[in-house]
Amino acid sequence: MGSRGVNSSATATRLLKEKKWDALVIGAGHNGLIAATYLARGGLSVAVLERRHVIGGAAVTEELIPGFKFSRCSYLLSLLRPSIIKELELVRHGLKLLKPISQSFTPCLDGRYLLLGPDDEQNYLEMLKFSKRDADAYPRDFLDLLLSPTSKVLNKWFESDVVKATLAADAMIGSMASIHTPGSGYVLLHHVMGETDGEHNIWSHVEGGMGTVSLAISNAAKEAGVHIFTNAEVSKLVIEESGIVIGVLMVDGERLHSSIVLSNATPYKTFMELVPQIFLPDEFVRAIKYSDYSSGTTKINVAVDKLPQFQSCNLNHPEVGPHHTATIHIGSESMEEIGLACQDAWNGLPSRRPVMEMTIPSSLDKTISPPGKHVVSLFTQYTPYKPTDGSWEDPTYRELYAQRCFNLIDEYAPGFTSSVIGYDMLTPPDLEREFGLTGGNIFHGAMGLDSLFLMRPVKQWSDHRTPIRGLYMCGSGSHPGGGVMGAAGRNAAYVVLHDVKKHSR
Repeated sequence: MGSRGVNSSATATRLLKEKKWDALVIGAGHNGLIAATYLARGGLSVAVLERRHVIGGAAVTEELIPGFKFSRCSYLLSLLRPSIIKELELVRHGLKLLKPISQSFTPCLDGRYLLLGPDDEQNYLEMLKFSKRDADAYPRDFLDLLLSPTSKVLNKWFESDVVKATLAADAMIGSMASIHTPGSGYVLLHHVMGETDGEHNIWSHVEGGMGTVSLAISNAAKEAGVHIFTNAEVSKLVIEESGIVIGVLMVDGERLHSSIVLSNATPYKTFMELVPQIFLPDEFVRAIKYSDYSSGTTKINVAVDKLPQFQSCNLNHPEVGPHHTATIHIGSESMEEIGLACQDAWNGLPSRRPVMEMTIPSSLDKTISPPGKHVVSLFTQYTPYKPTDGSWEDPTYRELYAQRCFNLIDEYAPGFTSSVIGYDMLTPPDLEREFGLTGGNIFHGAMGLDSLFLMRPVKQWSDHRTPIRGLYMCGSGSHPGGGVMGAAGRNAAYVVLHDVKKHSR
């Protein structure tokens, strides 16, 4: 999904190569497309260059098993800024959000479960099953999490292992950090600041998968006059001796001309691979090179022939129940479990009992799987980039990890493994190779306090400008960070338009 209407004809290719563009955008991920749209609306001629055959970056839908459409990387939507949805009229362009009935489901091996949703009274009763103190304490002011270790704050606020682990799991998304690391809770803050239709902390499925988000943005982009090109890989930036960008060199040897280039690639990819380093200050290069791009994430997209049934939550729903629409936490019954899973990866081993966020988008979206069958998304942690006991290039080693995850689900939902029709697995090296995510990091770089706000991507360069005049950063590796938020793309476009206006005076 996402390539419909994208320029690929001989005429379009000739246009790309012969025209001097006002701005070129490297990468058709959501931030790149958003930046391009605002630039075009500001009167610039804009071309977007996408290396893959499909647009969307990590927000993409792909039919890898006939009849099953997977959101291969990102899998839920909440952070996309309401101002962007409104200004780009994304609903008119095809964006349709599907709100879950419940938000969070944590099954327990002892037969209990925690099911949280939008109803505060119902949430209180759910918490009460585990602890009256926790029921009284939830929700809290999460600002404490900005500086403290996740474990310290949650231990202070709550007493039930299940409640603490359910909250802690969201703080570790896409990270190799431990719940005991100071400031580790920021990712949790990052996740709870989203909304759907004005309702805060609601993570929604997207009809048609996450590629529909990118498709809607691309429709808005094309309406604004943006030209989008797939199978168009940039090899290097072309920079004058004075340090000013004048275009890009494609892998086929063609040069494209523009005095403005926006990179939606990771900071590492941009400055260590695309920019000749003779034009960059040594201190800047060191900061980019030694930033934290580690990730413990492996994404597994599964096609199943029946809906998983959780033995702890028999709510008389033979088909879809509220818990099936929620984010399901597997292997998250205690913070100790999460800590041990992380420690395995720090020791170079894929977690023996992986921590998983399981979603079943087909519980709400009937367009992505055949009738009676379902799509299951598993966001699993922790998996080191280079395991010490094997290699992700070894098919048998990969299969062992997938089976480990499926077997763990079987403990909570017996029969899951036998329902699997097929699956697609993306380890950290796969995420790097396939989607350009350095180190497999879904945020284009760690979201610790030393790499946020004025420090993102590096100190003194948080305003989307770079040491190369005319080169701007518009991706998740720039302020304000990762997730399908769009703020980096929108903000970068406004910085560019400001600079264009200033220089045209």
